[in-house]
Amino acid sequence: MKARLVHEKPEIVEADALALVLFEATSDDPNPGSLYDARTQGLIGEFYDSEEFTGKALRTALIHRPSGFRARRLLLIGGGKREEFTLARLRQVAGVAVRELKAKGVKRLALVPAGRLEAGAQVQAMAEGAVLAAYEPDAYKTEEKARAVLEEVCILAELTHEARLERGRIIAEAQNFTRRLVNEPGNRLPPTTLGVEAADMASAAGLEIDLLRRDRLDELQMGALLGVAQGSAEPPVLIVVRYQPERPNDSGAHLGLVGKAVTFDTGGISIKPAQDMDKMKYDMAGGAAMLGAMQALAALKPSIAVTAVIPAVENMPGRQAQRPGDVVRTMSGKTVEVLNTDAEGRLILADALTYARQQGCTHLVDAATLTGAISVALGHERVGLFSNEDSWRDRVLAAAEASGEKMWPMPLDDEYKDQLKSLIADLPNIGSRAGGAITAAMFLKQFADPTPWVHLDIAGTAWIDDAKPYLPKGPSGVGVRTFVALAMGM
Repeated sequence: MKARLVHEKPEIVEADALALVLFEATSDDPNPGSLYDARTQGLIGEFYDSEEFTGKALRTALIHRPSGFRARRLLLIGGGKREEFTLARLRQVAGVAVRELKAKGVKRLALVPAGRLEAGAQVQAMAEGAVLAAYEPDAYKTEEKARAVLEEVCILAELTHEARLERGRIIAEAQNFTRRLVNEPGNRLPPTTLGVEAADMASAAGLEIDLLRRDRLDELQMGALLGVAQGSAEPPVLIVVRYQPERPNDSGAHLGLVGKAVTFDTGGISIKPAQDMDKMKYDMAGGAAMLGAMQALAALKPSIAVTAVIPAVENMPGRQAQRPGDVVRTMSGKTVEVLNTDAEGRLILADALTYARQQGCTHLVDAATLTGAISVALGHERVGLFSNEDSWRDRVLAAAEASGEKMWPMPLDDEYKDQLKSLIADLPNIGSRAGGAITAAMFLKQFADPTPWVHLDIAGTAWIDDAKPYLPKGPSGVGVRTFVALAMGM
């Protein structure tokens, strides 16, 4: 699908459909569509009067052959209350237009910005929303796909905003790359194949990449990572992708993006219940998000160094699998008692965080589908965010807010460390069931300190269980936009 800018008035643009954002009526403005109402011979006003269309957020009404417009259809999309309208909502509006109209055979769609927000930011948000909505998770269906193909989305705006359109396209395509990886079945994307995907991306983007195999991991004494991997016939790989700016700024910042990539997670000897185990192909969503972010950053060229460190393993109950009660020595030298082999993500991240610090990263962000407990706490709407430094936490939260990705700061008080005590080793890999997401983050903190660090638990947000009006069911690609905004702003 192509996205481009068109500097034309809505009434003269030629398209299969034209989408307008209209807001809820108020006593001061009973017909928010009055600007276009005369051209439709009062039809928009009639929609408001009959409450067939009210402007409520993401509700729609479709007008065929609208008088006064060259477009063959006019789609009204609710923006909600005008004073509450944001770029995040505009991104969703663009997605609603794409998903609703491509199902109706529309090939050329025109989108009209909402008008009250900064014009360039609107162009970027609409480009992102449109490209993200065009993704479909049906790669392995062999029957002929009957759905129509939306060929082009035109955004009606000044041509001077071409750079913002391109930025939106780059970021959204990187997020779709992440979604494609997350959607891959475990048999199609074991750790070595994920490494190949990363290498192909890095080669195309002009990034440096190292793939560290088992022998090298053994030399680095990554006992925690290797312990998780030892139950699988699939060998592990540590994927390291590097971006170096041509002209770095004076900050000296080096951002480390660390992403969990368990390409399939059975739970190991502490095996998971059979129900929903098929979803465990998404246990590499954190690592996939880091690869997507690196693809975007290679094109957008921030002025700081960025290194992605992605430990890729498969967690299986094979004959050599680690047992509950085993003790492993991490790359940092700390020893860990493995009380539960299904708490494997924190083990591989422990070694990856240590490696990122040794590579000179001055600031760290990790993302992982780490705990079911975060879904109990926050549901499926917000990412749980933990940090060891308030100023770094606030910068990540600001990047998330600017990107339209919802996150929520969680506590990481010292008292939670009291739950991480082992009789035989420096610490266990789990605490008590109460506060499980917090004790998991506290475990990771032991390997991030003293480097400024943020941990994102994306277990509740990396997969969309029910389709939304603007996105299909399946992988969300959460985190990519935040990581890009963070790096570009450092």
